Amino acid sequence: MATLAPLYRRHELAFRTQYAELKEQARAAGPLLPGTPGTLYERHGTGYGYWYRVYYAMPGRQVEELVGTGHDAAALDAMRARIEGAQLMARQVADLRKLEFQVADKGVARVLVELHNRGAFAAGLTVVGTLCYMAWLNELGAKAVAMRTQDLDLARRQRLKLAAPLPFLETVQATRLPFVAVPGLPSASPSTSVKLPGPDGLRVDVLAPGRTLGAAVRVPELDWHAQAIPHYDYLLDDPVPAALLAGSHCVPVLLPAAERVVWHKVYASATRHGEPEKAAKDLLQAATLAAILVEQQDALLAESFREAPVALRNAAQRRLPALRRLLAAHPQTLEQVDAAIR
Repeated sequence: MATLAPLYRRHELAFRTQYAELKEQARAAGPLLPGTPGTLYERHGTGYGYWYRVYYAMPGRQVEELVGTGHDAAALDAMRARIEGAQLMARQVADLRKLEFQVADKGVARVLVELHNRGAFAAGLTVVGTLCYMAWLNELGAKAVAMRTQDLDLARRQRLKLAAPLPFLETVQATRLPFVAVPGLPSASPSTSVKLPGPDGLRVDVLAPGRTLGAAVRVPELDWHAQAIPHYDYLLDDPVPAALLAGSHCVPVLLPAAERVVWHKVYASATRHGEPEKAAKDLLQAATLAAILVEQQDALLAESFREAPVALRNAAQRRLPALRRLLAAHPQTLEQVDAAIR
């Protein structure tokens, strides 16, 4: 009889420690340098010397940023230290990528860094969707299959605690990437997304709780609108500080609690009518996170299930047979899921 394949594997302790140390460094670093770490370059063209940081915002796109005058030793030393820190971070992220940690692409990194530097995540903006799942795999020290995505999903449960408005379109365009607003549907609806050119261009969606799927929800502090997703108030309740590896960066972000991700993904898998591939992906991610939480974190899934809205609990009951098949190699988790849902 064939042995059932587990849904995940555990990273070695040394690698989990390496990730945890990198995350702490990123939290202590303050604003992150966008793009590549870059180099310092001095120009003499007006009778005075000026130092610039020269870096690539994206492959093939070189940018120069003024650091200070040739006599401003403090500014020069501070930038030199930040570049060295960015170089160290880039090497560590590259090492973790080789060790099969989840790392998003450079476009995602540029957006995340810009939002981090402007205080959006500290104010409550939360990463959701597949990138949230990828980040949780890293946080939990697990290796598993994660489908690559060209979407960055961001969500807010309530008004973000920003000192001043943070216009969303202006913020993503500050990355120097050619983001444009995606027209709303129907055509009279406001935009809730931006996208880079091309069929595979990165798309950034803003999401929020709402009863009617897809309805536009005004987000005044971002001078933007969000797309309503049912029961996101449950998902986004009490998000936790974490990190996301992207490009050559480790960016501090907020994530929904992993237990709530499990049940909301089960719900999403049951409501994706006409999208069997996405429904299967959601259920697989839910089962994988559940197995990691139960087996590695001693988590109890029953409490988060009891707190879930009725619609999520009903969806879990409908998806229980499929969950049982996915969790066949994880009897401890299957026992918990069975007990919670039934």
